Amino acid sequence: MRKGLAILVLACASAAVAAKTDNMKVNNKMNQNPLLTPSTLPFGAPDFSKIKSEHYLPAIQEGIRQQRQEIAKIVDNKAKPTFANTILAYEHCGRLLDRVSNVFFCVTEADGTPEIEAAEKQVIPLLTDLQNEITFNQRLFERVKYVYDHERSGLKGEDLKLLDEIYKQFVRSGALLSPDKKARMMEINKRLADLQQQFGSILPKAANDAAVWVDSKDELAGLSDADLAQCQNDAQRRGGKAPYCIVITNTTQQPILASLSNRKLRQRVWEASRHRADGTRGASTFDIAAETAKLRAEKAQLLGFNTYAAYSLDNTMAKNTDNVYSFLNNLIAAYRPKADAETREIEDFARQKEGNDFKLQPYDRFYYSAQMKSQRYNFSDDQVKAYFNLDSVLENGVFYAAHRVYGLSFRQRTDLPTYQSDMKVFDVLDKDGKQLALFYTDYYRRPTKRGGAWMSAFQKQSRDRGTLPIIYNVCNFAKAPAGQPTLLTWDEVTTMFHEFGHALHGMLSDCFYNTLSGTAVTRDFVEMPSQFNESFASIPEVFDHYARHWQTHQPMPEALRKRMLESINFQSAYALGENLAATCLDLAWHNLPANEVPSASEAQAFETKALSQVKLLDEQIPPRYSTSYFNHVWGGGYAAGYYSYLWSEVLACNIADCFAKRGALNPEVGQDFRAKVLSRGNTQDLMERFTDFTGLKQPDATALLRYRGL
Repeated sequence: MRKGLAILVLACASAAVAAKTDNMKVNNKMNQNPLLTPSTLPFGAPDFSKIKSEHYLPAIQEGIRQQRQEIAKIVDNKAKPTFANTILAYEHCGRLLDRVSNVFFCVTEADGTPEIEAAEKQVIPLLTDLQNEITFNQRLFERVKYVYDHERSGLKGEDLKLLDEIYKQFVRSGALLSPDKKARMMEINKRLADLQQQFGSILPKAANDAAVWVDSKDELAGLSDADLAQCQNDAQRRGGKAPYCIVITNTTQQPILASLSNRKLRQRVWEASRHRADGTRGASTFDIAAETAKLRAEKAQLLGFNTYAAYSLDNTMAKNTDNVYSFLNNLIAAYRPKADAETREIEDFARQKEGNDFKLQPYDRFYYSAQMKSQRYNFSDDQVKAYFNLDSVLENGVFYAAHRVYGLSFRQRTDLPTYQSDMKVFDVLDKDGKQLALFYTDYYRRPTKRGGAWMSAFQKQSRDRGTLPIIYNVCNFAKAPAGQPTLLTWDEVTTMFHEFGHALHGMLSDCFYNTLSGTAVTRDFVEMPSQFNESFASIPEVFDHYARHWQTHQPMPEALRKRMLESINFQSAYALGENLAATCLDLAWHNLPANEVPSASEAQAFETKALSQVKLLDEQIPPRYSTSYFNHVWGGGYAAGYYSYLWSEVLACNIADCFAKRGALNPEVGQDFRAKVLSRGNTQDLMERFTDFTGLKQPDATALLRYRGL
């Protein structure tokens, strides 16, 4: 017995030592995770020199654990619910998770390596479960509701807005539902999160797989030397299956079609783009789209709305589908005759070269339109690209305009690590020299980056948290071969100004609460600062400052500048039409009750019917994004909200008119806009802010047609 007891004691002691050793290993591993403690770099910038792919999952798991504890502390508080012990406590919880996920979801989109994708598959369900737990925590909601019912009348300013936003978030997420409906809502949320992650993972791979490989230089006739070099470079980066590779960009039309004289190759590129994710050549996303639309419709119905569009628009400036369709129908009526005339004009031009029996195809449109444009205005995109060196556009254009209008200065720094070697980091300084923000740029495309361009933040501005904004812009420009400058098209120039408009919205934020700061506004308002910022690209003083030849550094000749700017609205109906078509396609999917949502096999026919019903079924002007690759809608946050690009463009045109009247580069006007709009985040009614600056009671949609030359 004594011997057996001794052995048992020894075994227990050994197990305890082993357990202690294991715990020490876990603790050491956690202590070595750079994401678990605030960064020691300036302003809390993420330390990418230490962060590795394997750090994200455990850091997010720890962030979730901490937020659960913080929520439990709020719920278990025996004191009567107050703004301080409930609303503020809720606002302050989850900071670790917020910090880590801000970094993680940047790299999932901009540098989605296989390791990051694997982590994302595990992270999404964890975050969805946490969100469901919080949303449907009845005791937590009861405390929030008590404060809403008993303290709201005594609050004002940001305190009142914060309470309203938090209460609304709970209600719109289903906090008032019955237990059985809450259970179903949780199931829907989990599945939607999974579907969104699947779509976001499939689409970049589908686009990469759709790349068009070309065996000979002769097939690429019409391309400039720079574009040929780019095709070689893209081929090498993608494994060199052929000497040249044409990468498929995120939109339906492919910019390279404007230059390719080989019609068969144009057709190959066009079909690769159109069929990248519809199952014709491999992956199909129709099943994801159909199931997503059906679940969203069911979710809306649980919350008391007939359709998901009605639910989504209830929380926007537009308010409802009637207002949106009225807005769109007015644009369609003005657009349709212009579009038909444009198509006839292009086909007539092509027939002068190809013969009277030539039938214009959608893959021909950009090619002959570019030739018409060149003939009419006597310039080509290649001529002007020489004046749009990316570095000059950024520093002498984007930054210069921000300096002239808002008094900002930018100073590059090389001491902050980035997740990719091509990136740059800048201090953003106010006119008094005070640091306002950090700004990161990630401009070049790569296989691990999703298509498009966007802005987001590693950290938002908040006086409550004592944090400065750390903002980044991501684009997908083709990087020039080593030793050559990256030259941009005019569209890419305006994209840089556009995304920087979003960045300014984040940089110039001056709000107390993190929840309300920066770009935390409705979808149909958030695009306004970015679209308005595009207007600075063509202002003569700004244009002449950045549009300088990359070799001679001479400004673009006045005659060439004039011809280029005059040509901006050439064939402008196309750009409006592809946007209108995508917008109406988005609404068509989301303006159905759940039992009417088409199946995956019916998706293509549904798209055709939906476009036909609004008189936008046009082989020559297809949707900017078709159902199978509409990432804004199925992978992003624009479901029933893609209309917001056009809606907010109207706002932007109205704001640009105000600047033009008072002085486009007048610092006093810039300060007024900054104070009344850009700095306010979501702290005030958005229409009131718009009215306060412009003097308009309602947006004036005719301005959009005027600015587009229609």
